[in-house]
Amino acid sequence: MTNPLDTPRDVRKGEELDLSRLTPYLAEHLPGFEGPIEVKQFPSGYSNLTYSLSFGGRDVVLRRAPFGAQVKGGHDMSREWNILSALAPVFDRVPAPLLHCADEDVLGAPFYVMERVRGVILRNDAAGIAGLDESGMHTACLALVDTLADIHSVDLEAAGLTEFGRPDGYVQRQVEGWTRRWEASKTDEMAAMDIAARWLADNLPGDLPGAMIHNDFKYDNVVYPADDFTRVAAVLDWELATVGDPLMDLGTSLAYWSEAGDDDVLQTVAGPTGRPGNLTRREVAARYGERTGTDVSNILFYYVAGLFKVAVIGQQIYARYKQGHTKDPRFGGLIFLVAAAADRAADVLESGEI
Repeated sequence: MTNPLDTPRDVRKGEELDLSRLTPYLAEHLPGFEGPIEVKQFPSGYSNLTYSLSFGGRDVVLRRAPFGAQVKGGHDMSREWNILSALAPVFDRVPAPLLHCADEDVLGAPFYVMERVRGVILRNDAAGIAGLDESGMHTACLALVDTLADIHSVDLEAAGLTEFGRPDGYVQRQVEGWTRRWEASKTDEMAAMDIAARWLADNLPGDLPGAMIHNDFKYDNVVYPADDFTRVAAVLDWELATVGDPLMDLGTSLAYWSEAGDDDVLQTVAGPTGRPGNLTRREVAARYGERTGTDVSNILFYYVAGLFKVAVIGQQIYARYKQGHTKDPRFGGLIFLVAAAADRAADVLESGEI
């Protein structure tokens, strides 16, 4: 049977933490710290590096930017720390933030430490997890969609986040920004990406009222309790979160949501969305609309925007790999994800169906 717990592994070569600097820093700044430290690394994910630190019978998680990252506005540990700190008192599904370090002399980049929430993270190998038959998968799917709706319902005033983002003009800035990032990181010509960029720019919808949005919400960024798929215990990876248009957030989630018959490459990054029991993309949108009262009739625009964004994110990471800034072999294949997402956007624009 599949091991249901998200288990860290040995640290990848070239991504080691300097314990000679980290240990005394934690001893001074983290209450209750007792060395020595055992370090493991969570192997999944393509963005910020995530480590498990074990010491004195305690486990915490450390997050830092990837080595060689030069993406403007991305990998901002201070920003992610501030988001967690603001959300923790008003949203019960974020890990407790414990410590933030802006001093790059410690690890070569800013980092923060948070509590480790143990549980199940559903990825492509979810088939062997006890309790995750078709009925259990359906339950987990509903909990996932409802959690996204709950994020978008966070009281921004209570969280102190009313001034955090700029919801007016959000969609236009996103389309223009991801288009610029595509042009800046492009290594291969892809006509489908250029077509999608032009279509998005020509079909901008009006802005919805601003809401707290995650911007990378999918199965492998949430933790379920080990024996309970009716609820999400924690939402992870808030580095892209802001206050903006909630349907753009839903569109990104749908871009990761593959169904049977979709391109094999897209299914490899979608987690278990194609397993029996899951809602279809259109059903996800409908469930979200019912939960929030939001009109989702123009969901095609947001789905195409999500596909374009996913493609650009993959392209940015692939460009770092091509430039030699990272040696992670997974990154070498991301160009196929970029092409698959671009082709999917082209198919959607032709068919008019998500």
